[in-house]
Amino acid sequence: MAWIGVAVGVLLLVTAAATAVGWRDDAAPSTASTASDDGRLSHVHGLGVNPADGQLYVATHHGVFRLSGMAADRVGDGRQDTMGFTVTGPNEFLASGHPAPAEDGPAHLGLIHSNDAGRSWQGLSLAGQADFHLLRFSGGVVYGLDSSSGALMASSDRMTWETRSTLEAYDLAVDPHRPGTLLASTDQGLRRSTDGGRTWTPAGGPPAVLLHWSPRELVAITADGTLVRSVDAAATWSSTPGRAPGAPAALTVHENVIYLATQDGRVLRSPDAGVTWQSMLP
Repeated sequence: MAWIGVAVGVLLLVTAAATAVGWRDDAAPSTASTASDDGRLSHVHGLGVNPADGQLYVATHHGVFRLSGMAADRVGDGRQDTMGFTVTGPNEFLASGHPAPAEDGPAHLGLIHSNDAGRSWQGLSLAGQADFHLLRFSGGVVYGLDSSSGALMASSDRMTWETRSTLEAYDLAVDPHRPGTLLASTDQGLRRSTDGGRTWTPAGGPPAVLLHWSPRELVAITADGTLVRSVDAAATWSSTPGRAPGAPAALTVHENVIYLATQDGRVLRSPDAGVTWQSMLP
């Protein structure tokens, strides 16, 4: 499919995604530490569904929340600025970011781990050294994009890391079937790596901001809210009937349901490829 107007789309991506995703969000001001009075969450950085309970977990500027029954409940007592976030298994999360303002310790958390669905966190590696605004996991390999250096790093044991390349990306997706194949959304368009992030080539396709690669398909959202999908590892793309109902901030897909956070603090779900959206908060 030919993507007409890619240059315009990339320009929109640069302006919209700079405040929406990952590596340019260090200056985000502190706001309410819980869901606000109108039910919105502040500064959503990541989304993930926990296979242990089927619930959506939301990583924010003030900790991790579980969305269940039209309510946002803080998980545990942690109020860290949870930037990078990924679910790696039942009740198992990885994250990165910055400590809460009143907490001691280095400004960068490095890689932290929870094996109780976010109720408690333990430091694993790179404390004080890395600030991963993007974390992705596939086939036992963890990829992290360090916002302070632009280094794309990889680890198989979560303790020792290899710097693979330098990259400025708004989002990152890893093929769940081939963990050495990655796709990054950048201000030069989509870029692909087939060697674990060591080298990158233009991938064509839409000017995407957000990406999610599930075992079934690859889903992307452009800066203007267009939803597109690929079932052949980003070789070809097709538009979906629906659109994102606001400026996108975070995306995940689980069992054919699309979950989306928008920049105005809404968290929504769509079971029909974006044709209809249901609010997950009051």
